Amino acid sequence: TFDEFVFMTTIAIHQPGYLPWLPFFKKIIDSDLFVFLDDVQYEKNGWQNRNKIRTSTGSMWITVPVNAKFGSNLNEIKVDLKSDWSKKHKKTLTINYSKSENFVETWKYLESIYDMQFDFLVEFNLQVINVIMKLLDIHTKTVLSSELGISEKGSKRIIEICKVLGANTYISGSGLPGKKYLNLDDFAKNNINIKFCSFQYPVYRQCYDPFLPNLSTIDLLFNEGKNAKNFLLNAKI
Repeated sequence: TFDEFVFMTTIAIHQPGYLPWLPFFKKIIDSDLFVFLDDVQYEKNGWQNRNKIRTSTGSMWITVPVNAKFGSNLNEIKVDLKSDWSKKHKKTLTINYSKSENFVETWKYLESIYDMQFDFLVEFNLQVINVIMKLLDIHTKTVLSSELGISEKGSKRIIEICKVLGANTYISGSGLPGKKYLNLDDFAKNNINIKFCSFQYPVYRQCYDPFLPNLSTIDLLFNEGKNAKNFLLNAKI
């Protein structure tokens, strides 16, 4: 049951991607409860199994290889265990961030995850996200959408999640799939307020110049360490 959440009012919902970027964790900070949308269709070449990190020449994709069948839900996607991707990721992150000021302090929490074996992508992603939340000192309660037993799709699914969790405010991005994806009239009929947020990426120290936004949150952690959360708290939305 989810009776413990009845007094919570503001929720955000997002798919648990790999090494998510800053707006993902900003949503978590601004929520009373955050829902990991794990039972939606897997998106090939999306953000569910890859993200961008900083390199000396710009940015690069870092991708977890998966075995995916068309039409499968995200929580059904398995990691390709035949690949030595975890060693490659450890090497790639070390090469590109070892000179950053807070690499050692941050990496000691993340490195051990890459030594574990996860059958499912969601399990691995959530483990990484939980570690990043600890490093950012975020204590927001979280729940998996697959635990809520909701069969509705699209905008109606969001409304049902809000109703099940007793939320009267939903945090949404300001772009797609924000305003065009949501049926605003249905939210109004159910007395659920939508808070549209347009995240403005904060400028922080990076290993290389010029500054590049829209990277994984680990870029901020490696460079700013314990001060990373302040950049999120003060980021304009």
